[in-house]
Amino acid sequence: MKLNIYQIDAFTDQVFSGNPAAVCILENWLDNETMQRIAAENNLAETAFLVKKGDGYEIRWFTPSIEVALCGHATLASAFVLFNYYGVTTPKIIFYSQSRGALSVEKGKNGLLTLDFPVDPIVEIQPLDTLNGAIGKAPVQTFKGKTDYLLIYENQQDIEDIEPNFYLLGKANVRGVIVSAKGMTVDFVSRFFAPGSGIDEDPVTGSAHTTLTPYWSKQLGKTKLSAKQLSKRGGDLFCEDLGERIKISGKAVPYLIGEIEI
Repeated sequence: MKLNIYQIDAFTDQVFSGNPAAVCILENWLDNETMQRIAAENNLAETAFLVKKGDGYEIRWFTPSIEVALCGHATLASAFVLFNYYGVTTPKIIFYSQSRGALSVEKGKNGLLTLDFPVDPIVEIQPLDTLNGAIGKAPVQTFKGKTDYLLIYENQQDIEDIEPNFYLLGKANVRGVIVSAKGMTVDFVSRFFAPGSGIDEDPVTGSAHTTLTPYWSKQLGKTKLSAKQLSKRGGDLFCEDLGERIKISGKAVPYLIGEIEI
């Protein structure tokens, strides 16, 4: 069996930055083991698989080691592929996910793509010694969302200086840990660590901004925010708090178009 594969750098307008995702658009679903093996072979933070369904596409996301409930950058990359290589002419694409229901990506001006995702509500909790020890610096506040933890720090320099112990973090039995602070040139900055999901540090994490946007919207008193993820590759996002939904916008560029044989 031969399958087309696309590797797209998301949340950037330049190759070699942003977050790379692989996209495979299928006629019918492969078995779970095969999709997981393809994702492991790709060895990217995420591989998205899509199958046409009615007016949209069913979508699933795999890291090299597990299937995840939500992935922003791979959804953005999937929309880029459909708009640019599969003849989709409507301005909005609907994606049907198993865990978060209907999601959408809308095509805007100048190559901007906008995700429409459900908010991830958070609750403040007591600091966790296991996380603080793994991250290496105690936060000002600690929050828990559906699947991730959010640690808030005093300033951007704190975020830049963090050097986690990924072995300890991988033993913490969490999907991911977001660290964030107010930005110097943008509204807020962040990084995302998920060794337990097969990714030590994710370059740009769209789903994390369903957690970050409501928090910073409240803190800064504004609904439209600019954000930067401070990984080595880096990424730029524009977020809007709509209450129960979050809009996350960014650009994408192609890196590779090829064919895999299984």
